[in-house]
Amino acid sequence: MKKLLAVLLFVVAATAVLLRPGTSDAAVSFTNPVAPAPYGADPWMGYYNGYYYVAATTWNSQIVVKRATSVAALPGASESVVYTGTDSTNCCNVWAPSMHRLTGPNGTRWYLYYSAGTAACCDGQRSFVLESSGDDPMGPYTYKGQLNVQAGNGWAIDGAVATINGTNYFLYSSWVGDLQSLFIAPLSNPWTVSAYGTRISYPTYDWEKVGGNTEEGPYVLQHNGVTYLTFSASSCNTPDYKIGMLTLTGSNPLTASAWTKKSTPLFQRSDANSVYGPGHHSFFTSPDGSETWMAYHANESTAQGCGGTRTTRIKKVTWNSDGSPNLGTPDKLSTALTAPAGDPGGTVSFPAAGTNYRLINKNSGKVLDAANCGTANGTAIQQWASLGNACQQWTFTKTTSNYYRITNVNSGTVLDSVNCGAANGTALDLWTNLSNVCQEWSLTPINGGYLIANRDNGLILDTTDCSAADGAAVRQWSSLGNTCQEWTITA
Repeated sequence: MKKLLAVLLFVVAATAVLLRPGTSDAAVSFTNPVAPAPYGADPWMGYYNGYYYVAATTWNSQIVVKRATSVAALPGASESVVYTGTDSTNCCNVWAPSMHRLTGPNGTRWYLYYSAGTAACCDGQRSFVLESSGDDPMGPYTYKGQLNVQAGNGWAIDGAVATINGTNYFLYSSWVGDLQSLFIAPLSNPWTVSAYGTRISYPTYDWEKVGGNTEEGPYVLQHNGVTYLTFSASSCNTPDYKIGMLTLTGSNPLTASAWTKKSTPLFQRSDANSVYGPGHHSFFTSPDGSETWMAYHANESTAQGCGGTRTTRIKKVTWNSDGSPNLGTPDKLSTALTAPAGDPGGTVSFPAAGTNYRLINKNSGKVLDAANCGTANGTAIQQWASLGNACQQWTFTKTTSNYYRITNVNSGTVLDSVNCGAANGTALDLWTNLSNVCQEWSLTPINGGYLIANRDNGLILDTTDCSAADGAAVRQWSSLGNTCQEWTITA
């Protein structure tokens, strides 16, 4: 009888390991990234009313948001364009959207803060805000205007809102001399500041000065009644971009003396895990409300910098004995992680392995084609009217971490970034499978089609000069938000 009881207790204990504390749901797993290129940098992520929401930098005129019920389904979730800038002062170079549910003159609404500027990047960057028409993070949104936080209408980026002791504040980054610094301004309503921002922090430690004197991307995390202001430090063009932290130790958040900076970084590169430049983050709560998670971007090599190579990853936050956040070490992309508590789990079933697909350009209606049905390494990639042959058919094989190898059915060789180039205009060809990241691609659904981005350089499949002609070269380019870069995938 004692043996039987012991066995029963063992089974119960083993089962408990598979269950989340306080729930009856078995733990589910996922792998990063949850948002690949081209829209994976400077992420904001939140959970609301049954959905995760992600918004990130586009570099073009569009603000995009996607949602899914599980983190495993986020990589395949469709991007929705919620706003397109048209005014010359905020038409372009959209960076760092941050979404906040606030109560204002029009009731409870979602407010989307973002940085944008003129077509000539990047001295014109300022902070702007949109307001939702109802209580839906997907909008629709109305443009409310620019937040004039700096005297003389100065440069201001990476805005986010924090509520401290019942008052809303706008946090952002701007320059004082050669020091990119953190500022805070009080809000009289969600789209209006009641005073210009005051500087509360600037780079003082060597770890904040790699490649440039930089503090940016401020985001507040509150725990056990304490307010922590986390931020990104050093240049994003370096692998040493990282996260630092201030703690509100005084009573007035508008004064620099009220904030105390941690002398060491909170989160930084992991060479062992091939994670470089981790930063520009936000925090969100798990579906069941029991856990705090961080969303952040990072690169996979030291050569990648501030461009479209950065992808959104998430990580659970733990707490030190003094109540301060412990962000640990960034995880390797191939590592299977336990999803946030209460996540129902999900899968991405498209594209199906072993199925032959055609890739059709939405602008031209032409299909992705191996020039002259070539089978040799170096065969050029172009668009052509559909011929229904195997030279225009492709299969998708999932590699790791939500990326795919795209193989030409006729030749058996794979879609390849020529010489692993990283510049706009880098050509495409067919090549023998080398099992490298230059031959891996992410799929981002948008507008009923897909953006197909290279894992190594973050650039997407683009028809040269938006040509509609047979034989037009298909190359790689940064995202422009147009249909010349969107592809439907059809069996």
